[in-house]
Amino acid sequence: MHMARVYRNGQLAGRLIQNSPGSYEFQYDDAWFSNDSLPAISLTLPKTQQVYKADHLFPFFFNMLSEGMNKKLQCRQLRIDEKDYFGLLLATASNDTIGAITIVPVKNENE
Repeated sequence: MHMARVYRNGQLAGRLIQNSPGSYEFQYDDAWFSNDSLPAISLTLPKTQQVYKADHLFPFFFNMLSEGMNKKLQCRQLRIDEKDYFGLLLATASNDTIGAITIVPVKNENE
């Protein structure tokens, strides 16, 4: 299992989990979910439910990844399989992203 914290403008919004290569979960943080003044992180992940599950990386997060030659170079330099979208997301989306969302890997479940 791999886990990451999802921040919006530096504030914890939720957690993204890869249980296995075909099992993903996004869960809004309790404080974020219960605060009606805070927006959903994406139109495709509205705050109508707290937990979302999918058999693929959610398109919102997948679209944060590089494409083409940039992706190839990142994968080669970071030694990540080009099909390991979750691993690439964790390695590249922790800072300097386009937009308000950043993804910070969690080293162990107690963090």
